Amino acid sequence: MEFKQESSTKRIKEFLDLVENDKIEIRHYRNPVLVWAVEEGTVYYSIWEQSMLDQYGLQNVDGWDFKEDALFCPDWISDLEDEDFDDDDDDDDFSVICNLKFPPPEKDR
Repeated sequence: MEFKQESSTKRIKEFLDLVENDKIEIRHYRNPVLVWAVEEGTVYYSIWEQSMLDQYGLQNVDGWDFKEDALFCPDWISDLEDEDFDDDDDDDDFSVICNLKFPPPEKDR
């Protein structure tokens, strides 16, 4: 499992709010770092102190404290790249949908 890291406090708070993990208090850390890995739709994660991660290295992380379904995590956690919705082939289909005309509503009698 390949772990990644995020040190932005704002992003860490966003992550913890979305997964609703009340067990972690990032105020107890001087420089918190979210360390996570995604495998088969599950996110495995822990909070590390930056100095510990610097000392031992991200490549030596081999465990986690919590796991969560990836559906409940922010988009930046997943490994999937953004899909390209800007295909030229679909332009014609979109214009047809936009030009649909609906009959006027029937008046109540």
